[in-house]
Amino acid sequence: MAKQVTESIGKLMGLRYKSHPWHGIDIGPDTPEIVTCYIEMVPIDTVKYEVDKVSGYLKIDRPQKYSNQVPTLYGFIPQTYSGDLVAGFNAGDQPKKISGDNDPIDICVLTEKVISHGDILVKARPIGSLRMIDNNHADDKIIAVLKDDAVYGQYRDISDVPTKIIDRLKHYFLTYKDLPGEERDCYITSELGIQQTHELIRLAVKDYRYKFANLESILSAL
Repeated sequence: MAKQVTESIGKLMGLRYKSHPWHGIDIGPDTPEIVTCYIEMVPIDTVKYEVDKVSGYLKIDRPQKYSNQVPTLYGFIPQTYSGDLVAGFNAGDQPKKISGDNDPIDICVLTEKVISHGDILVKARPIGSLRMIDNNHADDKIIAVLKDDAVYGQYRDISDVPTKIIDRLKHYFLTYKDLPGEERDCYITSELGIQQTHELIRLAVKDYRYKFANLESILSAL
């Protein structure tokens, strides 16, 4: 009975309040094969958007300093966290010890469709990832395809994606934070296939549950 009451309250709160994109959106029952992801940016954006972690609203982080634009839909996987488990994953490819970047795991979603704005949820199928290190922090980029996409839906692994598309993604992530006169310690150590990427997502879910272990009990008490 108590569970039913709690679920009813949760549904009513969902009608009145916007769910937080990081904490209030369910990743989906078919994770890691299919994930729900929150899209912050689309390829036509000329400013960098990101979710405000406190309020959950999409905000302008900064105008892009150069002419580069994100090549795909770009956002993150809700209820994931880049912590110790993510940082330690595949550590043999890293020349030195790193830590997680304390953010949800980023995701790039390939699709043939023109989607004109962010602040939306999409279903995506992860097929690989880029292990990126940014100032000694793990900043992994999951590569996925939009579920049932007519063109990219045929890709089953990152090895199926044309090299030029992967190169374009690498170039964007290695340069989009660059500022004139500043040096940035950022590099990509490896491309991970679908099996390693699935494991990375599982670890990110575990990192999240450890980091926010008390969140569910706090919300259920409201």
